[in-house]
Amino acid sequence: MSNYTRFEELDLDGKRVLLRAGFDVTIENGAVTDTSRIDALKDTMLAVLQKGSLVIMAHQGRPKGQPVPDESQRPLVPVLEKLLGRPVAFAASCVGPEAMAMAKALKTGDVLLLENLRYDAREEKNDPAFSKELASLGDCYVCDAFSNAHREHASMVGIPKLLPSAMGLQMQKEVDNLTKVREAKDGLCVIVSGAKLETKVPVIEAFLGRAETIVVGGAIANTFLAAIGKPIGTSLSDPNEVPTAKRIIDAAKGSLLLPMDVVVAPSSDKWTSSRSCMVDEVTPDDAIFDLGPASAALIAGVVSKAKTVVWNGPLGYCEVEEFSKSTLVVANAIVTATAAGAFTVIGGGDTLEIHDRYGLSLNPYSFVSTGGGAMLDFLAHGDLPALAALRTA
Repeated sequence: MSNYTRFEELDLDGKRVLLRAGFDVTIENGAVTDTSRIDALKDTMLAVLQKGSLVIMAHQGRPKGQPVPDESQRPLVPVLEKLLGRPVAFAASCVGPEAMAMAKALKTGDVLLLENLRYDAREEKNDPAFSKELASLGDCYVCDAFSNAHREHASMVGIPKLLPSAMGLQMQKEVDNLTKVREAKDGLCVIVSGAKLETKVPVIEAFLGRAETIVVGGAIANTFLAAIGKPIGTSLSDPNEVPTAKRIIDAAKGSLLLPMDVVVAPSSDKWTSSRSCMVDEVTPDDAIFDLGPASAALIAGVVSKAKTVVWNGPLGYCEVEEFSKSTLVVANAIVTATAAGAFTVIGGGDTLEIHDRYGLSLNPYSFVSTGGGAMLDFLAHGDLPALAALRTA
């Protein structure tokens, strides 16, 4: 952290602070349904408003450079007003005369929210001209969008070249806590799940030889099962990644924990026909949708003995309650381990979503990351494009 300007070191007095936030949230029928990523930045935003004014920029979804009404930032206004306890102005464009006029009119304690950055195609192209337009709206820059820190976009890596810059308070927590995981010496359990193995390979490989146990779930577990010759029926998997899975299994030297039993069904909508079976008993007509009870119990036992646990991704198809059982067992085991003194970190949009879906609290964990891909990239490499940009700001 000594290589970065910390938030506390940035001169905010009377300044317009350009805050890059990670507010890519779920919006349904014009209302935000999950405010966790907004809530995470409360401390940063209130700290800015004690000394200066705030210009918030963020993105929603993937509008591909075109205004998409369902991906507007406007529904965030009432959420921010309630969180910050003050009015929040809204600019219908993230750059241009209107945004500039509204930014220049701000006084200490005022807040302006800009429209979706990705309505402008130059954001994802990392266009220097777009970075310059955005930078003109503020006197200094704070990056607190950890969830987007692995993207080389104009608002993430271009602006630090133009303004005094620092990490926000949430970004600092992300780097501090994920660094603890990377530096864990013993008793480390890594739990990784998801649909595509190729997106998880870097983090799995980063912990080979360092983690005592690496647990895989979801569709990537199916790919590993196929790699050791187990039947997976019609299950979702990555056939092209089977050679990679074989290589990882050989390199893991026993630290990779694969399912011993699974929950199968003809399809996800035929969950009433689901059954548990050993992995050798999967038939050609079966599809795997969850880990079985024996596997869940084994993972819970490993977690109970771990000193550090990091978890990214539900272990089953949690959109259906019948296929969420192993995930809930493991979540409870991680909560219990935290209470017993283990350092636990969870993250990833799907991981957080299942807590919301099943009414689970995020408070018991040591740290909850706001990043999914960014979390995995940092754990794998110890750096991200946005962090590199801040180091040279």
